[in-house]
Amino acid sequence: MAMITAMSTRGQIVLPKKIRSALNLDAGTQFIVFSDQGNILLKPITEPKLSDFEAVLKKANQWASENGLQESDIDDAIKAVRRKK
Repeated sequence: MAMITAMSTRGQIVLPKKIRSALNLDAGTQFIVFSDQGNILLKPITEPKLSDFEAVLKKANQWASENGLQESDIDDAIKAVRRKK
């Protein structure tokens, strides 16, 4: 979907209602802004789903188990970094 909008003197851009509705964007939605070779991309920042976090945690635990890491290794690494400061 492509539409035309304009930027205000304060740098504000109004996203057309049709686009806001289609993407379920509400007032206060935060965006990350990318610019590259004359293009601008606004990407809504969304809160990750708990299931996504659980999948990452499961993968990390599996990797740690396969590589022989234990909780004490993490504690030791944290202490080592703190000593360097």
